[in-house]
Amino acid sequence: MSGRLRLKRIYDPAEASDGARVLVDRLWPRGVTKEAAQLTLWLKEVAPSPELRDWFGHRPERFDEFQARYTEELAAPAVRPHLERLRRLAAGDGLTLLYAAKDERHNHAIVLKRHLERE
Repeated sequence: MSGRLRLKRIYDPAEASDGARVLVDRLWPRGVTKEAAQLTLWLKEVAPSPELRDWFGHRPERFDEFQARYTEELAAPAVRPHLERLRRLAAGDGLTLLYAAKDERHNHAIVLKRHLERE
């Protein structure tokens, strides 16, 4: 995929260099107003299923298995149009995938970014 694609916590300030700002969490992040978020889009459809999110529970020791299961979810035909939308945004002025997780090394946005970059 060409274009600029990056990750950022939703709690970090918005910057002009972010390009399109897309929240990829299924739930709205605590303590963040819609004004502060400065979103281009909230795309819940690319977030992990509630069942997978609950199973993972942000436990780093489960990340490898979580990554495999989430990648399977991202391969579902129903998700494909949403991934295409993200690719189009990245090809434009760039794309910042926003997430709320505290762990910047073990979260679904990392898996989503890798998935988008592979295709």
